[in-house]
Amino acid sequence: MEEVQGKLITVQTLAEDFRRLGIRSGMTILVHSSFKSLGEWVAGGPVAVILALEEVLGEEGTLIMPTHSGDLSDPAGWSNPPVPQDWWQSIREQMPAYDPDLTLLRGMGVIPDCFRKQKGVRRSSHPLSSFAAWGKYRDVIIKDHGLDHSLGEDSPLARIYELEGRILLLGVGNLNNTSLHLAECRASFAGKKEGIAGAPMMLEGSRQWVEFKEQEWDSDDFVQLAEQFQGETGLITYGHIAAASAQLIPQREIVDYAVNWMERNR
Repeated sequence: MEEVQGKLITVQTLAEDFRRLGIRSGMTILVHSSFKSLGEWVAGGPVAVILALEEVLGEEGTLIMPTHSGDLSDPAGWSNPPVPQDWWQSIREQMPAYDPDLTLLRGMGVIPDCFRKQKGVRRSSHPLSSFAAWGKYRDVIIKDHGLDHSLGEDSPLARIYELEGRILLLGVGNLNNTSLHLAECRASFAGKKEGIAGAPMMLEGSRQWVEFKEQEWDSDDFVQLAEQFQGETGLITYGHIAAASAQLIPQREIVDYAVNWMERNR
């Protein structure tokens, strides 16, 4: 019989690790995650991660995850893979409309895909850049997610900022730190560009292709920005959740820092 390598990971061991990292009851936490980084033996899979976080946060806490759905975007911008130009209009006309209960995630990972289906979780209305939330401030966070500038002032990111929430990077780095896009919206820097995005939506009972303003996002310097934030403030807490590296970051502080950093360095 082949010997099993590694340790058994359970809801209890995950909860202990989350507390050790600094997560406490009543916090508002935005999670970016890689399930496979945790190790091979997670009893309960992604469900165990979600339940452990909710156990630690308790009834006064709030849990948020990104549930973006880039497959609904304008086919004119698709590159992986691209589609023939003569298909574009047919795709715009016939692609199923965004449905918070049905629309799949793209590139978010299995943990948020599981989380969005949990009873008590609600997903925001943006067809491309939605977030799902559970807990005390669920409705405050997902309400009125504006179409224009989907990660800006009318987004769940700005509501998390107002609630002094924290970012948990679980097995991923700051390249995945979506909150820094809120700083991009707020900062003034050379080369800042805006374009037009589109997606299919249900409006007043009918399916429509809807266009809206969107900033051209750039995350290439996020890792460097976060390293300098830590060097100057020391506010990032590093640790491990099972086998995964983890960071716990105060969102308001890193967003404020990032606005000034971008204005100096971009």
